[in-house]
Amino acid sequence: MVALAASCAGSLFAADVKRPNIVFIMADDLGYGELGCYGQKKIQTPNIDKLCREGMKFTRHYSGAPVCAPARCALMTGKHLGNAIIRDNRAAKPLGQHPIPASETTIAELLKQEGYATGAFGKWGLGPPESSGDPLKQGFDRFFGYNCQRNAHSLFPQEIQDDDKRLRLENDPPVPGHAKLPQGADPDDPQSYEIFRGQDFAPDRINKAALEFIRANKDAPFFLYYPTVIPHLALQVPDDEILQGYEDMAWEEKPDSARYTPCFKPNSTYAALITRLDMYVGRVIDELRRQGIEDDTMIVFTSDNGATYLGPMAEFFDSTGGLRAYKGSIYEGGIRVPLIVKWPGHVKAGTESDFPCGFEDWLPTLLDVAASPGIVPEDTDGVSLVPVLEGKTPPKRQYIYREFAGYGGQQAVWLGDWKGVRRNIKKGNLDIELYNLAEDPSETKNIAEQHKMMVAEIESIMEREHTPSELFPMKALDR
Repeated sequence: MVALAASCAGSLFAADVKRPNIVFIMADDLGYGELGCYGQKKIQTPNIDKLCREGMKFTRHYSGAPVCAPARCALMTGKHLGNAIIRDNRAAKPLGQHPIPASETTIAELLKQEGYATGAFGKWGLGPPESSGDPLKQGFDRFFGYNCQRNAHSLFPQEIQDDDKRLRLENDPPVPGHAKLPQGADPDDPQSYEIFRGQDFAPDRINKAALEFIRANKDAPFFLYYPTVIPHLALQVPDDEILQGYEDMAWEEKPDSARYTPCFKPNSTYAALITRLDMYVGRVIDELRRQGIEDDTMIVFTSDNGATYLGPMAEFFDSTGGLRAYKGSIYEGGIRVPLIVKWPGHVKAGTESDFPCGFEDWLPTLLDVAASPGIVPEDTDGVSLVPVLEGKTPPKRQYIYREFAGYGGQQAVWLGDWKGVRRNIKKGNLDIELYNLAEDPSETKNIAEQHKMMVAEIESIMEREHTPSELFPMKALDR
């Protein structure tokens, strides 16, 4: 287990005081530099920027993994990938991803046990319907969205999941998430791309369902988990005033036929996707205000991993904020993600924290917020962030550990300002790269040769934190 000291904050609320609602919003492939409050200059995110001004901004928050399913597993179970069940994306047939087993305990199960209404809206990716990983079997009273993350590549699909049923959308025909221009189509004609825009935009439906959940549960504590499916590719968005606003900027951009589905104006479309996400966040906050429960609600905003590499487009937007690499990498650009927390009465507005933290911390944190720290499972790898949020003495943390079985096999350890990285483990490479993030935040200078004692300490942590996995083996580590 990770050498972490659990928070001893104790119960935060008396039994007769209403426990706070929890809204946890997680973007999909949103890069560290793609929000205005994190330095973005071109994409407009006014609602999230306002949320940041009213809450706390974290500058060293790490996803559980640099891709979808294992990041969600770490978040739901409070375990880093050295101990978690799901350590890479893995498809299940005929639909969905490899299920987490019934033996796993999720944050939704624990909050439901404590009297919270629980709903998930967006992308699941942890088990098909009726499997052990079905969200309705993992603590959620309500699920609406994409069970399968492969299907979420199309934002104008034929159907999405509505609890235990499939809801047919008004896309006739449905728009594929992977396609090419028809033979003979003119790539310079905008009309050639109209076939990739449908009528019924699934993220709009998901946002509407999330707002309905808030209204239905306004009188009791609820946990709203909102893992939105954007800005993950494909580049698809309704033709409305948001997209028009970016097209009017007349950015120099060329049609893109290489990313999932063809897109005539990829920069404008990608920016419109993120601004649409911002609009959804604003709608959630507005609904909390309308129901009179904004001050009784903790709002968390983050992303599941770093930005996808989109060539010139990623460079145009500086999607990683100067950090190295992209989604799929355990370098900072692939795994360091935005984190904003607003919690009226507890989080001071306009504050910032560089406390190193990650997805494994949210299970103990949310149980602490729910006045139930005593039921945190013993095998949890995280710590409660409540002391950090309240401006008190932070919990003791010696290091953060990450591993990822995909993209060749990777490990990382953050130890103060130091970071050790292993890549290509599946090819037998166990060499450790070393970086000082305080002096070299973009990880450009490997200084392992100059600091061999630090490398040895990091190596011992990597060995200690990894447990073998039959599902996701890394033979060089498992022996």
